[in-house]
Amino acid sequence: MTLPALGWQGLVVLVVFGVSLLIATYSTYAERVIAAFLQDRVGPDRAGPFGLLQPLADAVKLFTKEEFFPAGANRALFVFGPCLAMTTALMSSAVIPFGNVLQFGETAIHLQGIEINVGMLYVFGMVSLGVYGIMIGGWASNNKFSLLGAIRAASQNISYELAMGLALIAILMISHTLSLREITFQQASEAPFVWRDIFNWNVMKQPLGFIIFIVCAFAETNRTPFDLPECETELIGGYHTEYSSMKMGLYLFAEYINVFVASAVMSVLYFGGFNFPFQYELRDWLVSSRGLELVTAQNIITIVGLLGLFGKIFAFIFFFMWVRWTLPRFRYDQLMRLGWTILIPLAIFNILLTGGLITFGVIK
Repeated sequence: MTLPALGWQGLVVLVVFGVSLLIATYSTYAERVIAAFLQDRVGPDRAGPFGLLQPLADAVKLFTKEEFFPAGANRALFVFGPCLAMTTALMSSAVIPFGNVLQFGETAIHLQGIEINVGMLYVFGMVSLGVYGIMIGGWASNNKFSLLGAIRAASQNISYELAMGLALIAILMISHTLSLREITFQQASEAPFVWRDIFNWNVMKQPLGFIIFIVCAFAETNRTPFDLPECETELIGGYHTEYSSMKMGLYLFAEYINVFVASAVMSVLYFGGFNFPFQYELRDWLVSSRGLELVTAQNIITIVGLLGLFGKIFAFIFFFMWVRWTLPRFRYDQLMRLGWTILIPLAIFNILLTGGLITFGVIK
């Protein structure tokens, strides 16, 4: 890779990093607005027009609150825990293909931080490391409730990563690759059929796998109804009971970034990523009817696909928040029973079913 190309990709990495932080910041605002809408009450409306400056007010509050270290806590690990949770959450978004290629003369800009042929394994690795931030923080707090929350988080993540990984195997059987970019390209088709783009999305080939994956995503991100590691009715605040100031903020931000990454991964794996219906017809119309060059038309398609992918991501984020303010929290035994006795057998059945459909040529 030449130096200018490396510089452009470095800029893309910084943009992905900034967008992840921005979406996590305003997810806190969206959470309040959606909760207010679902509960028929007034949401944030004091800080700026329509309460849009509420995240800024929250940031000022977190940065200016008093730093607190519990007696007997391991100070180094107490600080390291939230830092690790935030770092791994941000690193997960690096391999997500947010768009195709923007071409400017000889310069090609890939709208993806890094492209590796084991991109999905990279995401799984970062997600697995993220639980260490919760474990370390809960243990270093020297608080029994925090430790119980950390143990819950570890066992919950281990249990649901198994089902999630098995659901992913069925996708790999169809796509024959771990590259998120290749999986996205495979969900595009130029076949002359009106809805061929949507029918080529993996969610049409793997509906059961998608249901398993999204349920596991709720557990992996510690979102209601699977937020047992921070269950206030039993554990006060769970693993972050003893945290205050921006260390507490890092844990909260990490959760919202994980929701964003999970939404992006599901959009790429099951809903075509940056592909959208009629994209090839739109490109040909721009070239033939509007007189644009093919490169310019393709750049427009890339930008529309980028916006389309973020539309899918925001729809999933809304669904995460909708479920939080709709369903009650599971008991911990129900949580573990769902993971081990229902989702894992279903995921294994889905693998066998997918193998049979591939063998008989129903799925190609």
